[in-house]
Amino acid sequence: TLSLVVPLFEQALPPLEGYGMTLNYGLNRVRFTSPVPVGSRIRGRFTLEDLEGVAQGEQARVAVTIELEGQEKPACVAEALFRFLRRP
Repeated sequence: TLSLVVPLFEQALPPLEGYGMTLNYGLNRVRFTSPVPVGSRIRGRFTLEDLEGVAQGEQARVAVTIELEGQEKPACVAEALFRFLRRP
């Protein structure tokens, strides 16, 4: 479930102008709140919590919720850190 955070985020992220690279900088506060049965349909919900300047770009702190179709309780909640580095 956790390994799907980055590919789902990549699908949700609109094209960014002026950045050459996006880095998965890590995860905080990861909680697995419900099992994911084989064959389940899931989706990722992402909310930008904070954006701050860092050397050569910006760092985003994003609230991540991995939801299961037909379930009220999410499968996973986490805080993801992504760095967007500008093109030189």
